[in-house]
Amino acid sequence: MFRFEHPTYLYALILLPVLVVLFVAYWQWRKHAITRFGDRSLVEQLMPGTSKYKHPVKFGLLLLAMALLIVGWANPQWGSKREKVNRKSVDVFIALDISTSMYADDIAPSRLERAKKFAENLVQKLKGERIGLILFAGGAYLQMPITTDYAAAQLFIRSASPDLAGTQGTAIGEAIELARRSFQEENKAHKALILITDGEDHDGEALTAASQAHAENVIQFTVGVGTQEGSFIPINVGGREDYKRDQSGQPVRSRLNEEMLKELASTGGGTYFPISRGDEVATALENRINQMEKREFEVRSFTSFESYFQYFLGAGLVLLLIEFLISYRKGKWLEGKDLFS
Repeated sequence: MFRFEHPTYLYALILLPVLVVLFVAYWQWRKHAITRFGDRSLVEQLMPGTSKYKHPVKFGLLLLAMALLIVGWANPQWGSKREKVNRKSVDVFIALDISTSMYADDIAPSRLERAKKFAENLVQKLKGERIGLILFAGGAYLQMPITTDYAAAQLFIRSASPDLAGTQGTAIGEAIELARRSFQEENKAHKALILITDGEDHDGEALTAASQAHAENVIQFTVGVGTQEGSFIPINVGGREDYKRDQSGQPVRSRLNEEMLKELASTGGGTYFPISRGDEVATALENRINQMEKREFEVRSFTSFESYFQYFLGAGLVLLLIEFLISYRKGKWLEGKDLFS
């Protein structure tokens, strides 16, 4: 198994294309400056020792050296020892509402984007637990079964949108029922469901489903997305932005159904949280799930990793040394030659 010990350091690679743009801009400025000074052929005769290609060569070496140093800084590792490990965890399904009402922007930038960011943060907080993902709108869809692949969970969350739903609506009851059926049969307890939604329940079966799931020891938490004042739902119609309208042509105002979500959480043995409380909600959910009885299971995982940062750092330092030793002037063995002609 390959991994980076410090993957966040790889964000420094964003600097490389910025440096390329700056170098190209400098090179164009240099050419224009030479042209303003006089005829290009005459100016080149006045600077016979100036190399035409060593600037980009030195810059290319510097860029490659920086890339290698950044990768080495992140410390690439390869798993060298895999063993069976006993772990304890709670099985947690995150159910994310992807109905069109989640496009409402009563919380910035929109309900859906705020919910997705919250869900990603929640996955990060719940590392150590087994996590599954359900998306729901007019129906419920098992996007990812219970697993410890947290990177995949975050990837699925980032790509979630109403386009993935076959029908529109907010079938909270179906999401609860799907989660109840998707927990492993041998797991009689140690189960939690976190519903992230605006609470616009259009199937009327949510409370019944919550009661049935709780009877099977599924603890249900709800996270309300939106405001009670609500807002209109932006949609694209014929290439222009409009709002979702009712049969009379009036814009539909979507509001957070906080009372229903509180009742749903109470029926499911859990707690309601408003997403407006931000990171405090994810921390509270983490604490509540940590308090639940955990189930032991066996996994095969890498317990030892070999680091290879030294090779990248060594290669980067060698390239920096080569770049330092290369002069901007022409070498005698290349005199009269143009490698880029």
